Amino acid sequence: MQNVDFEIVVVGGGIVGLASAYKIASAHPGIRIAVLEKEDFLAAHQTGHNSGVIHSGLYYKPGSAKAKTCAKGREELVKFAAEHGIAHDICGKIIVATDEKELVRLDELFEKGQANEIEGIERIGAERIEEIEPACRGIAGLWVPCTGIIDFVQVAQKLAELIEAQGDGNKVLTGHEVIGFEKHDFYTKVVTNRGGFSTKYVINCAGLQCDRVAKLDGVKPGVRIIPFRGDYYELTEAARDKVKGLIYPVPDPAFPFLGVHFTRMIDGSVECGPNAVFSFKREGYGKTDFSLRDSWDSLAYWGTWRMFMKNWMYGLGEYRRAFSKKLFLRGLQRLIPSLGAEDIKPCKAGVRAQALGPKGELIDDFFIKRERNFIHVLNAPSPAAAASLAIGDCINEMATEYFGLEDKVKEKEPQKTQRKRKGKSEGGETPGTGKQPKRKKRKSAGKKRKPGNASRKKD
Repeated sequence: MQNVDFEIVVVGGGIVGLASAYKIASAHPGIRIAVLEKEDFLAAHQTGHNSGVIHSGLYYKPGSAKAKTCAKGREELVKFAAEHGIAHDICGKIIVATDEKELVRLDELFEKGQANEIEGIERIGAERIEEIEPACRGIAGLWVPCTGIIDFVQVAQKLAELIEAQGDGNKVLTGHEVIGFEKHDFYTKVVTNRGGFSTKYVINCAGLQCDRVAKLDGVKPGVRIIPFRGDYYELTEAARDKVKGLIYPVPDPAFPFLGVHFTRMIDGSVECGPNAVFSFKREGYGKTDFSLRDSWDSLAYWGTWRMFMKNWMYGLGEYRRAFSKKLFLRGLQRLIPSLGAEDIKPCKAGVRAQALGPKGELIDDFFIKRERNFIHVLNAPSPAAAASLAIGDCINEMATEYFGLEDKVKEKEPQKTQRKRKGKSEGGETPGTGKQPKRKKRKSAGKKRKPGNASRKKD
């Protein structure tokens, strides 16, 4: 059989790809893993352009994959940060209703938080809001003490370091853009702009490019990645004291966006935003950035137009705010009325990879496809960064079962060690799954899996 460079190649050096590789490397130290990132540095896109919030899991449908992975991932992320000296702060946040029309949604959110067992969540009134955030005004709110902030780029860098340290031959390679796959009987050659790598299995965690990577594998994703840009402002140094922690509005459940909010970052700066506007470039962080290819991919898809028709009024309002500081400020003043134009200045922007279905439906939960020797992560929306370690566990469980990784490790061990392992584990349960060990089943290829369903038929 053909010897391969790596047993597994992970495409994408964002936090989901790195967390998945880290979890697989930790569980299966006998296999070699490579992570390929097309940019010259890790966490270049969604991971490095988000708001840095460790989400509690409050917003998500009870029992959904997002709710489960967020809660588990948050706890594990905080422990990981403490263990490896990564700066973070569990500062808590308030969600503030400024209009009586929002009170019903606030109550529904509180009930959802209780169903998701969010620690310490509390319904608060106007006086308590001002105690927590003296500059904020509202008629009611929620206090969520377990929410925090962190530098996700530092987390990604530490994961990369641990991946290479955990196994003999593991690599995290930047500047390697995947441009194709060459299929052979017993292996796949991953073709990059800097050469090729032979591998048995591929895990696609390419974020903003994940549907295109899936197509390189000959897979029909079933969704299209539509980019949404989010613009941020930053409070001036003189105005930073107006925000002590995290201040959020009551979100509209019709959209997968949380609304313009205030976030005190780990370095002490305060960001305000983001809005959410259709982007004409998948990796375009400027308001006028444009890519013909990206625009064609989005606008030639009927799902995009169906989404536009459903939400044209919301989209128009977001676009107006994107190009008007006055309108952006007006949205911020709903939460902090004393804020003035002199208190804010333009800051960064981020682009969200939003998976969109053919009927214009925004895919709100994780969406993963398995095909042959590939796993394609086609939607990993917020709170993917906060939940990344839990998502990594799910991908590891899926890869272990679908790729037969336990057996692959046994094949590489000396015969005496194999007999010892066999005597201990044959007929027992695969650790952490509550199921019998399984080899890869050909009949399951092509099924759609979510992290919540991995291995167990399973923030």
